Amino acid sequence: MTERKIAKHPHQIADCVAEFVKNGDMEGVLSMFHPGCRVAMDPDGAPMEGHDGVREIFQDFVANRLILKATVTGEMINGNTAILQGEWTIEDHDGNTLGGGISTEVAKLMEHGGWTYFIDCPIRVPKPLRS
Repeated sequence: MTERKIAKHPHQIADCVAEFVKNGDMEGVLSMFHPGCRVAMDPDGAPMEGHDGVREIFQDFVANRLILKATVTGEMINGNTAILQGEWTIEDHDGNTLGGGISTEVAKLMEHGGWTYFIDCPIRVPKPLRS
């Protein structure tokens, strides 16, 4: 049995996700997200949570084996937590850009030695809740 690829550094997570999407490997995509993650794909809506949320967000990307291009523009690590900033686009196989954004992520180091997204804000960080 072949072991699944892991991100040995936080800035490698996006490249791993891109490879898994391109290969149609949903389990690989899920392995790059912490089980308790939150993803704000729609910064004006409620964040998606956990692997069920990640699966919902990525189902069409993986099914169509779209091309994710990501560049990490900033990274700071403090122990087993890191913050990342980046830019990304998603393209179809004809080179048409289907979406993109400037992202902010918090990553966590897992016990298996790989890094995963714990908080992912691929468009922008949501506004604070006001009570």
